[in-house]
Amino acid sequence: MTGSTGDTRSRIQAVALELFTEQGYEKTSLREIAERLGVTKAALYYHFKSKDDIVDSFVSDRLDRLDRLIEWAAGQPVDAIGRRTTLRRYAEEFFGDDGRNVMQFFEQNRTVVKHLSSGQIMRDRLLRIAELLSRADPTPSGQLRATLALFAVHGSLFALRGEISTRERQELALEIANELLDRLGEDPATGHGEAESEADTGRITEAG
Repeated sequence: MTGSTGDTRSRIQAVALELFTEQGYEKTSLREIAERLGVTKAALYYHFKSKDDIVDSFVSDRLDRLDRLIEWAAGQPVDAIGRRTTLRRYAEEFFGDDGRNVMQFFEQNRTVVKHLSSGQIMRDRLLRIAELLSRADPTPSGQLRATLALFAVHGSLFALRGEISTRERQELALEIANELLDRLGEDPATGHGEAESEADTGRITEAG
């Protein structure tokens, strides 16, 4: 194996993630990871002592990016535009190759992930994003809509079949997710959410 230590670490993460997704975490051995990389187990041990260490490493990298997103999202407006902007940035992070592969690993290895501390930490970060999305409507229904909006982004990887590009998949996921977000703060009397109420106000103003 050639290249810098950082390059080697990244290659190990990428190959391990590929194998974990292809055949499952439990069925993948360190020996198989080393063989696909074309290195000895000793060389692999230099960087990672166990499969858990590998998972924790790529999840840690992902968490750093989510933490930056959360910090940024906390400063966004608490309105429909702020929510849509935050969700789009999250989707762009999610649909990047590394983000998509990590989330696919979590989806396909749920039984294993729930026993790893990194799995709980990732879940906490996603709930924090949902909390930020529902700031304008922190009721149970608002929290649920915000959480389901994130699930719509995640589910697009598995629910959509057939030939569809990554960009089309992302935009369709955002369309469905925004339908949920736009109902935050819904007025029981009108059935309108904040976004619709703002639009109605604009139309009334124009008509006046």
